[in-house]
Amino acid sequence: MSTPPFLALPGCARALRLATARGEFAALLAEPAGPVRGTALLVPGFTGSKEDFIALLEPLAAAGYRVAAVDQRGQYETGGPADPEAYRIGELALDVRALSAVLADRGPLHLLGHSFGGQVVREAALDVRGPLPWRSLTLLSTGPGAIDPAEAARTKLLLDALPAMDLEAIWQVMKQMEEGSGAGPAPLPEIAEFLHRRWVANVPQALTAMGEHLVAAPDRVAELAAVRLPVQVVSGVRDYAWPVEEQAAMARRLDAPYTAVPDAGHSPNAEQPAATAAALAAFWA
Repeated sequence: MSTPPFLALPGCARALRLATARGEFAALLAEPAGPVRGTALLVPGFTGSKEDFIALLEPLAAAGYRVAAVDQRGQYETGGPADPEAYRIGELALDVRALSAVLADRGPLHLLGHSFGGQVVREAALDVRGPLPWRSLTLLSTGPGAIDPAEAARTKLLLDALPAMDLEAIWQVMKQMEEGSGAGPAPLPEIAEFLHRRWVANVPQALTAMGEHLVAAPDRVAELAAVRLPVQVVSGVRDYAWPVEEQAAMARRLDAPYTAVPDAGHSPNAEQPAATAAALAAFWA
């Protein structure tokens, strides 16, 4: 899961709930001090939340962009029903459409999806009902289809556990596995507490539907390439979910610019926010 580097909102941002035709969504909204060059909608990935983008808010607002980072349906502070069908990717794509409708009032609207969120925003762009409301689409650390087999195996373990265990029990198991793996230093206490709070706030049915998609996602790159929408692909220089080479090949298939953010892994938005924000602002401009 993505780990935000800090939790304190910059002065340009505030937490709020965005009301749409499909319900309310928890969001962080950042506003530039000067003229607005456009608006960006940032959609997080599997087990993620709006806080995954917290380090992008200030640099993107400084570049002139109003930025809305959201929790998807079933994630953290948005919540949702106990019905797996509510979290199928087509339903989440309709949520993106609804959010876009309320954000498209100030300048061109740019859409970004991170990881699983990238496949959600792709699905939204492939919906041919009505004109596309976006000026551009960014696929951040996402791939053309199903996740890497090793990551798929771990996701299947979670899918097997969800019907039998509550989220607190699963968290404790994941924590023990992480501690036994020697996978780097532990996060700061306030970040660790947030990650725990966020995990247990997920709707289990949402985790099930999203995980099932990730392990069997179809490759829809050719369909996206046929859409008249400027696309860019951004990743770190390493990635456990989709190989970086696969993401670069996806960019070539889309005839899209590709940026590999130095010293970043699966979450350049959290690991190298300044370089990631610079790549985004340059493309949006």
